[in-house]
Amino acid sequence: MAGAKEIRTKIASVKNTQKITGAMQMVAASKMRRAQDKMSQSRPYSKSLYEIIGHIAASHSEFHHPYMVEREVKKVAFIIVSTDRGLCGGLNINLFRRVLAKMQELDKDGVKVCAALLGSKAGSFFMRSGIDVIASHGGFGDDPKPETLVGAIKVVTDMFLKKEVDKVYLAFNGFKNTMVQIPTINQILPLAKTKDEDVAKHHWDYLYEPDPEEILGVLLDRYIQQMVYHAVLENLASEQAARMVAMKAATDNAESLVSDLQLEYNKARQASITLELNDIVSGASAV
Repeated sequence: MAGAKEIRTKIASVKNTQKITGAMQMVAASKMRRAQDKMSQSRPYSKSLYEIIGHIAASHSEFHHPYMVEREVKKVAFIIVSTDRGLCGGLNINLFRRVLAKMQELDKDGVKVCAALLGSKAGSFFMRSGIDVIASHGGFGDDPKPETLVGAIKVVTDMFLKKEVDKVYLAFNGFKNTMVQIPTINQILPLAKTKDEDVAKHHWDYLYEPDPEEILGVLLDRYIQQMVYHAVLENLASEQAARMVAMKAATDNAESLVSDLQLEYNKARQASITLELNDIVSGASAV
């Protein structure tokens, strides 16, 4: 059994760690609420933008933007959104496993894959996995801006327009609630067509300047960027929720460990006192 002094040192160390994890839990809870607010605020913009694109595309059915054209799939690109920091449980690895499983399915069908990586953890993981990485960017922090994503997104969209890739998937952790984050893979290119009944419900006539084709192209680029930005916000909310839960578990485990160490310390102290009493009694008997 370890000595009483050594156990006291362990207890002090665990209590210091417990203070750190408790503070990180509270910080993560605060950041999660802010991330949820940003995520909620971006949804109406995405929805309205999608509706406008659908109206313009439906009113000019003779024009088919390349983003909306299906073709034979020979190569697929993934935009993979991850965190920049760790200490958030299995959030990243669960997403990476889902992506790798999807890539393996495509590989069995003879489809090549490549990836654009958003987030330091995705960069460090997929750089070592042998995947063809076409773009990588990290360091978004707790307040990501849409303009920081444009470079990596443009690499992918340019490849799609040049027919170097035929389909694009967006992979991220979808935020359901504080306890549940869902690894999600959504197809973003080619874009799904707006349902005719949705357009018919709200049909508007537009005056175009310069022309519908150019406006649609700009809107589609903006919509792709918004989809990726919203995924980054969802991933950020998921990260903070997962970190809050992980830090709470760490704090609770530290509390349990302190209790066990305290019991061990009491036993060691009791054994020490018993030994001292035995020495005193033995000395008195000898006299």
